[in-house]
Amino acid sequence: MEKQRPTSEELVKTIFAAALDKKATDVVSLSMAPLIGLTDYFVIATAANDRQIEAIVDEIERRVRTELQVHPAAREGERGDSWIVLDYLDVVVHVFLQDARDEYRLEKLWSEAKQIRAEEPKQESNA
Repeated sequence: MEKQRPTSEELVKTIFAAALDKKATDVVSLSMAPLIGLTDYFVIATAANDRQIEAIVDEIERRVRTELQVHPAAREGERGDSWIVLDYLDVVVHVFLQDARDEYRLEKLWSEAKQIRAEEPKQESNA
């Protein structure tokens, strides 16, 4: 029996966890289905440098593949780029350097989309 494709929400949850594990910042999803109908969500994350972009993207691909048995339909961008996109059809992931994220402003462009922010892990207090 063939495994059923995960829901868009399951994809987003797994992508959030993978991105946060690799220290991505300002991780947010935009609900796109009501606006464009081509995809359910955009997930947007920021990396500190191009090496971290690769680490985040690699971890997202690995976790989605191993936990959900899903591969991206496409990947745009290469090592050293300031923006890499993973297209999972229902969910499109954008990992940016801060300058590129500021330039393209996807959250502003799609400001009507409902936004959900990933919960960053709480720092343990020794108090």
